[in-house]
Amino acid sequence: MSRDSDPTPVAIACQGGGSHTAFTAGVLDRLLSDPVLEREIDIVGFSGTSGGAVCALLAWYGREHPDHEPDELLADYWADLAAEGPIDRTANSAIRWTSQLERMGVPLPDVSPYHSPAAYWGKREFLDLLERHVDFEAIPQLLDGTEPALLISAIDVLTGQFKLFREDELSPEAILASAAIPYAFKAVEVDGSYYWDGLFSKNPPVKDFVTNRETPDPDEVWIVKINPERRDRVPKSSDGIADRRNELSGNKSLNAEVSFVEHINDWIEAGYLPEKFTHTEIERIRFGRSDLGWRTKLERSPEFVESLYADGEDAAEAFLEAR
Repeated sequence: MSRDSDPTPVAIACQGGGSHTAFTAGVLDRLLSDPVLEREIDIVGFSGTSGGAVCALLAWYGREHPDHEPDELLADYWADLAAEGPIDRTANSAIRWTSQLERMGVPLPDVSPYHSPAAYWGKREFLDLLERHVDFEAIPQLLDGTEPALLISAIDVLTGQFKLFREDELSPEAILASAAIPYAFKAVEVDGSYYWDGLFSKNPPVKDFVTNRETPDPDEVWIVKINPERRDRVPKSSDGIADRRNELSGNKSLNAEVSFVEHINDWIEAGYLPEKFTHTEIERIRFGRSDLGWRTKLERSPEFVESLYADGEDAAEAFLEAR
């Protein structure tokens, strides 16, 4: 890009994926701390789902709050999330052992999150950690009309309707709603409605950057993608089948969102739409650890989190070098 060119409007969309979104945090850390990139692009929006929603929130809040930097906030949050203390390590080990027993076919009790102390503990820990890093009461003072859009997705359990929480609707519960996996959390109540994980809706929101008149219109959308598109062979083990099913479920809504944008691009190129419609380039920064199954999306050991964070920084570096 020429030094005299106007910055390119860019939106960054963060796919969900539990602990694997430590990769997303590493990507955002590298992108948002690059002084050259800061001159070349204008970030007009962030979006995210589940763990991607947390990363999008931290990036947005770190940019807008005068006392924070997004790279430091992301690094601090994920360092705190890693299971360091004895209680956390015990809980993390219990999750690993439970997953291993399930993989071996050992029958385990099926406990609803409405009757599970672990679900209550998980909710409390999630909210406490989030509020240690984000002062939600300060957010209204950050909104002056110049800030990037922030789109957090969830789904209404009762109606099946998609929900986008915007920057003026942010609360700890709104972020939890996007991350509330049905088998691990109760449905999250926000303003009288009940929500589950945004995996069932927009994972992450993409086409809203093109269709929603209340959001800035980017020239490019960069998707930080957690779930792989392709596998080299048909899975035959029960664990491999579960892994692929999880990946396909996580990609289904994203593929639909991207397909919509690409159809709009085709119509623009063919001259079917008025000149006010502009081409939106879709770029992807992909998580390359195809060796990890879906159960590792619950893994929080410091070594694991740190390795994924570093992978994200490396992937962002490669992405920037290829631009």
